[in-house]
Amino acid sequence: MKAVICRELGLPEQLVVDEMPSPRMGAGDVRIEVAGADVNFPDVLIIQGKYQLKAQPPFVPGAGVTGTVLEVGEKVKHIKAGDAVAALINVGGFAEEAVANVAFCMPLPSGLDLAEAAAFPLVYGTSYHALKQRGQLKAGETLLVLGASGGVGLSAVQLGKKMGARVIAAASSADKLALAKQHGADELIDYSQQSLKDAIKTLTKGQGADVIYDPVGGALGEECLSCIAWSGRYLVIGFAAGPIPNLAANRLLLKGAAAVGVFWGAFAQREPEVNADNFRQLFAWYAAGEIKPFVSRRYTLAEAPQALRDMMDRRVTGKIVVTP
Repeated sequence: MKAVICRELGLPEQLVVDEMPSPRMGAGDVRIEVAGADVNFPDVLIIQGKYQLKAQPPFVPGAGVTGTVLEVGEKVKHIKAGDAVAALINVGGFAEEAVANVAFCMPLPSGLDLAEAAAFPLVYGTSYHALKQRGQLKAGETLLVLGASGGVGLSAVQLGKKMGARVIAAASSADKLALAKQHGADELIDYSQQSLKDAIKTLTKGQGADVIYDPVGGALGEECLSCIAWSGRYLVIGFAAGPIPNLAANRLLLKGAAAVGVFWGAFAQREPEVNADNFRQLFAWYAAGEIKPFVSRRYTLAEAPQALRDMMDRRVTGKIVVTP
């Protein structure tokens, strides 16, 4: 099979596309003909050895795939060859075939575009877990979403609206904010042009945001605690800006607020039944057309290094996928 191979840790340009043996299966595994592979910021980190989950070269990057089941291991009972599935794997997605443990495979509703569906599980799984279990977002509350034009950001905007919140989208340009507006944002903040703290105080009449969804980190993350509401929840999603923010604990104390970590992959492993309940709801909304990933571009396997470079250089809006 053809695959994108990381032979040494480094930049996207060091990846190669080459033939390699199909991955081996275990008794509890599923082999998938890949229709689409999700591209996410952690993929940029893992090829450089900078992610919390380490992979030793040679390996194939790509942590989430959709496609058609080719074969199943002897212990697999509820999924069969021919089924359409989404699967989560640490590595191995940027290839013509991928192997996943059945515990991390989810049957897909019929009629979905499988390549588009690759952009769904990781970002919507992360955002729904963040807003529902970690942020305990309630109807009528104010949700601030940073990086609102990215994959996780747009999913948080959509889900926040679905859950009945007033959604304030924050991003670094007018074009990015226009995209967030198209996906349901009520209010917009261009933090390249104005102070995030001041804008939130104006929009909330000094009350602050009840839940803050932050996949950006850095200086913006540090500013968030200045515009959080009483009993607010600051959700730590990731650090796309690079630096990890130094949070002012005194602001948490004064606001009776909480800084809450969100690690969806660990949650899915530790609480599989709750995660499955989440996805039953998410897939129902998706099948009904009530939420939908915005795929801004599809890349071939040969273009996968460029996909990671575009992600690394923050040229991506919405989601991008690799389609073998």
